[in-house]
Amino acid sequence: MSSSTSRTVAEALRASFVATVASVAAYYLLHALIQSFESPGPADKSKQSNDALARFKARNPGIRLSLTKYENALMAEVVSPDDINVKFTDIGGLEDIIDDLRESVLYPLTMPGFFANNSPLLKAPKGVLLYGPPGCGKTMLAKALASESSANFINIKLSTIADKWFGESNKIVAAIFSLARKLQPCIVFIDEIDSFLRERSSGDHEAMAMLKAEFMTLWDGLTTDGRVLVLGATNRPNDIDSAFLRRMPKRFAVKLPDIEQRRSILELMLKGTILDSDFNYDSLALKMSGMSGSDIKEACRDAVMVPAREFFKDRYSDGKFDPATSEESLKMRPLRTSDFFVETAAVSTQIGPALD
Repeated sequence: MSSSTSRTVAEALRASFVATVASVAAYYLLHALIQSFESPGPADKSKQSNDALARFKARNPGIRLSLTKYENALMAEVVSPDDINVKFTDIGGLEDIIDDLRESVLYPLTMPGFFANNSPLLKAPKGVLLYGPPGCGKTMLAKALASESSANFINIKLSTIADKWFGESNKIVAAIFSLARKLQPCIVFIDEIDSFLRERSSGDHEAMAMLKAEFMTLWDGLTTDGRVLVLGATNRPNDIDSAFLRRMPKRFAVKLPDIEQRRSILELMLKGTILDSDFNYDSLALKMSGMSGSDIKEACRDAVMVPAREFFKDRYSDGKFDPATSEESLKMRPLRTSDFFVETAAVSTQIGPALD
């Protein structure tokens, strides 16, 4: 081979090597740029997880907790019962459901020794489903159950589980159950459970099908003496796969409140509010037919704003607010029944015309 040919081959190899190195460098540079755009989210979540873990250890100084990286990431979704300010007494009109939840879920979580020493059939179910129209108190029931039972509360959302890398979501699901066992008594709460555990079909993506199968397998293999509970809430129970429904033998229909329940909710919402001597709970409860607990709360909020608005108008003039000179002068007039029927410019909950 001549020297000129050798130089040509060497130059070609050198050019090929430089092009390969440049391509690899460009790939890693692009990857680093993408990671830099994505990094704030995971970093923030890592801080939340570490803060939640530190708070948990501070509340439980004698516990030794060894977590995997997936379990540690899920700590950001853990809510301590001390941080939940909802009790069963804050929920109006659902006494029957609350009584059943106390007997079948709350007591087994708080007194496992009694149930273990009497019958294995007495322990809490592995799954409970709360279903019904929006705004009827399903999420409040879940929070109150965690608060009253002093159970740790893992709030699971689809975004918590979903991951862009294949197989990572399955590891996160496995970490949910392993973390729940370590934190027991523990409630794994999945709001809008139909968005995750909906009816399976041949059109499901392979990753989602594997995720559902993993969830079912781990759920079946859960061994915690009834001190870990999967609690779901939905307003579309018919969309949930029958295999998942089988794992939630306790199902509570949280329906729209009847007239007695609406009155109970009104009394609870207006507790602490000064009422007019002629205030009529019965007429309001009758006119609120078809409204959920959340709707009633908003109607009460709008009504209380009526005397508050009058107070502000009396004291606001010439672009200035006349400050009150005494505590007595800060009080607004008592709430009237008619305040619930005052129309405003805002689109609010309407309860129809006032009764005669």
